[in-house]
Amino acid sequence: MTGEGSLGASVIPVFTSYLQNDTQQNTWRFARRVFWDMTVVLATLAALGAIFSRQIIGIYTFLGHQGNWGLAVYLNRIIFPAILFIGLSGVAMSLLHSFRVFSVPAAAPIFANLTIVACSIGVVYEPILRWAPPAYRSPAVALALGTLLGGIVQFALQVPALIQRGMSFKPEISVFDPGVQKVARMMGPAFFGMGVYQINLFVDTIFAFSWKMPHGSPTSLYLADRIMQLVLGSYAMAVSTALFPTMAHQIAAGEWDSMKRTFGFALRIVSFITIPAAAGLILLRKPIVQVFFQHGEFGSESTSLTAHALLFYALGLPAYAAIKLISPMYYSAHDTMTPARVGAYALFLNIALNALFVVFFFRRLSNGSPALASSLTAYMNFTALFLIFRKRYGRLGARALLSSFAKVAVCAVVMGAAVYAGFHAMHLGEGRHFLAELVALLAVISGAVAVYFGIAWLLRCEELSEFLLLLRRGESAEAMVPSAQ
Repeated sequence: MTGEGSLGASVIPVFTSYLQNDTQQNTWRFARRVFWDMTVVLATLAALGAIFSRQIIGIYTFLGHQGNWGLAVYLNRIIFPAILFIGLSGVAMSLLHSFRVFSVPAAAPIFANLTIVACSIGVVYEPILRWAPPAYRSPAVALALGTLLGGIVQFALQVPALIQRGMSFKPEISVFDPGVQKVARMMGPAFFGMGVYQINLFVDTIFAFSWKMPHGSPTSLYLADRIMQLVLGSYAMAVSTALFPTMAHQIAAGEWDSMKRTFGFALRIVSFITIPAAAGLILLRKPIVQVFFQHGEFGSESTSLTAHALLFYALGLPAYAAIKLISPMYYSAHDTMTPARVGAYALFLNIALNALFVVFFFRRLSNGSPALASSLTAYMNFTALFLIFRKRYGRLGARALLSSFAKVAVCAVVMGAAVYAGFHAMHLGEGRHFLAELVALLAVISGAVAVYFGIAWLLRCEELSEFLLLLRRGESAEAMVPSAQ
């Protein structure tokens, strides 16, 4: 919520306005003040999170008790200060995105993950764990430390790029700066609006700890969400990240029609990938979970539990991706309140659906009920945001979008049939050796992609040529946005 959501939603539109309408001196003064004000806020938040770690972990447990909570409290105290560095990384990322610099912010999380991997390798060496209390000398301690160090690395790697473009890190705190106050006004609603997915995931986790749920349900939901986020983050988030500054510049220049075309292009090109991806995740959920996780103590029962949750999360993948695209339109227009209000309704709906499913449909849905609640909520969230924006600012080309979705749906259905046939022909999900299962899975996925692209070519889906052009030429999404409907 602090690293990728509300900070970018509130900083990018304001900083973009400074870049276009004010002097360089005032622009960087605003950037310094935002950075140091956020440093104070995030440092305070990190300290409170560590101090009240037991109470934070306790929130998860009021519907039931599973797991080693003493260790969880201890690990949370190590990890929580990472919020400071991940949040500052979010500020740096927002400033660089405003300059349309994407490579450095995109690479920084990769090195953060490599830091965690390095710490995971280091756990085989006993001296690394000796600093921990005897009761908590666990590999998990090294992984928690890796998370903290990864946050530091993620921020530090972006500092040189900011300095190169004129940023000075001379301390300058000011809560009365007009730009800072505008960011603060936008950030409150944005913190909720952009973070509603994380909040809903938190709600899902609480219900997953219900005494009714099978043991291991919280972990199954987490792992299923990670698989879905792999698809969502690798494509939908990439397009959203690249086009958010573009829309902010278009609105700052008063080019509302161009901004709408940018959104329409982004939604079409992302739906072209996420709709068939959702179908693939649903049909191949079991072998995918097996290849990713079924190793060591993660057995077939854990695979079934995780695959069941992935089924219902995958149903909402297109909606999750669409929300990532429509929310920046509001934030580009300096409107963070509307997504927050819609997010509040979505949150209440998610809670109500979770309760409904657990009470009345638990035997059929089991640990998939929280995932289904979140997916249905995501569709409601996007629909409301789309209709409200259309009512306020004019048409968004709904007919063209529906026509595109219809073609993509037909392609996805044919691809799904091919996946189903390949699933049985390759005997996927039968618990073979890892390498054999991986090769078979990749073969089915490759065949499905070929079928999907072939049907898209036959139906003359313009998204196919746009997508291939992006891959072949490395052309920016902004450059490919059509200039007219």
